[in-house]
Amino acid sequence: MGPWLDSITGWLTANPQWLGLAVFIVACVECLAIAGIIVPGTVLLFAIAVLAGSGALSLGETLLLGFFGGLLGDAVSYFLGRRFHQNIRRLPLLRTHPEWMNGAESYFHKYGIVSLLVGRFIGPLRPMLPMVAGMCDMPLPRFIGVSLLAGAGWSVAYLLPGWATGAAIRLPLPEGFWPQAAIVAVGLAALLGLSINASVRRQPRSTLLIGALSLILLLAVFVGYPYMTAFDQGINALVQEHRSSGGDTAAVLITLVGNFRTQFMAAALVCVILLLTRQWRAMIFFGGVTLLTALTNTGTKLFFARGRPDVLLDPLTSYSMPSGHSSGAFAFFVALAILAGREQPQRMRVTWVLLGCLLAMTVAMSRVYLGAHWPTDITAGALLAITVNAFALALSQRFMPLSPIPQKVWWLILPACTLLFGFVMLHHLSTELLRYAY
Repeated sequence: MGPWLDSITGWLTANPQWLGLAVFIVACVECLAIAGIIVPGTVLLFAIAVLAGSGALSLGETLLLGFFGGLLGDAVSYFLGRRFHQNIRRLPLLRTHPEWMNGAESYFHKYGIVSLLVGRFIGPLRPMLPMVAGMCDMPLPRFIGVSLLAGAGWSVAYLLPGWATGAAIRLPLPEGFWPQAAIVAVGLAALLGLSINASVRRQPRSTLLIGALSLILLLAVFVGYPYMTAFDQGINALVQEHRSSGGDTAAVLITLVGNFRTQFMAAALVCVILLLTRQWRAMIFFGGVTLLTALTNTGTKLFFARGRPDVLLDPLTSYSMPSGHSSGAFAFFVALAILAGREQPQRMRVTWVLLGCLLAMTVAMSRVYLGAHWPTDITAGALLAITVNAFALALSQRFMPLSPIPQKVWWLILPACTLLFGFVMLHHLSTELLRYAY
């Protein structure tokens, strides 16, 4: 594989005008039924993303090309399954390797829609699940919605590391950046891996274990952030060099979801709905998590009194550590995810929490993009909210077990929060348009 990969990357280095098409095609093949298993697309995608990050493509272009390429692969796989149904098993490769289809089909029947979200990040399942969804006649609108959500997360997870590596190699990053980045990456990966393993295996007191691990990492960030300046400055240099007007607009809209006023209104709205529908325990859990996270964030921010990056034209006067947007978003979305996972299989609970973390991470990353926070600020904010959520859940499991929220209540909570966030974004856009008009 080495010479083959070297020849492709060498040719693309000499012909960078074809790099965008290469990202699109490789992403498509990686998500295409059968081909995604045969072709080592993950390695090739990382190598191409490194070339893109070296200056050939912006981050936005790279992610969008990978996103649309993956969607095309999903769509082709889905329609193949929908057109041929069980007859597709007669293909030579599937007759030789029936386990490819059997594994994906079993996973899909066991977890349904969630299998398309989680399976997108599992190599052997990724290219086969859309075809199985077509074989099982999943409604097209539902498949499109799930594919859009999964594809967005997949393009970030699979292309951002390679692109950032290429950009980092090209830039004169501070000395010590890579060791510090490795420390952060290993710590967060250990928390994620151990948490998933403890939850899926249903280890005793897994929630307490997750809370303890998150608290240890949070304390490590609080103690060690003065020694992580190379990491903070390096990430900021990478991000600020690749800002664009379109990216700025998107980041501002996303960051509005995490500001204090929006989070307060959203949390109050959820609590009122839970109160009116007599979901007392869920209301106490959700309200307690969001309130305690906000109070703890404010106290620690005043204690550390850390200054913000010198990026904003109109600097904020409040302190930076930890990020209130990050802690608020993680507290809100993860608490909702925990409530959504009540009385569901353990893997489904993990899936909901991972989805909540993905939404919260989008808000947190917008703060680094806009230069309002250091990377260690949003890391501390996320760990703070996860710690509060974990210990609050452990307490509720011991003294006040959470009952599942009826589906009709979710049909009140989710549209109400979506409308609130949408209104805040539209109000900001209309205000900006009026300002430019006059």
